[in-house]
Amino acid sequence: SRMKRLAMTLNSCCDDNRLALVDVKGFDPRDVSVTVKDGKVTVSAEHTEEHSTALAKTCNYRKFMKEFSLPPGVDDDEVTCSM
Repeated sequence: SRMKRLAMTLNSCCDDNRLALVDVKGFDPRDVSVTVKDGKVTVSAEHTEEHSTALAKTCNYRKFMKEFSLPPGVDDDEVTCSM
């Protein structure tokens, strides 16, 4: 399914070079966050599911984080991401 193949691509506006392809399968796009600060790109995702039955309550929690340094000369404001 589309959700299982969800991936994120980070691009630099200056020359359209792909900086990273991050596999975030298992996460809804609303769970994914991308920040660019001080020459670093941080991709993070967090998801919690709770299920209750008459006998038990279960909780499933997933968290992912990956950080990349931008190449020299790339300004933080020039970075875009797409899903």
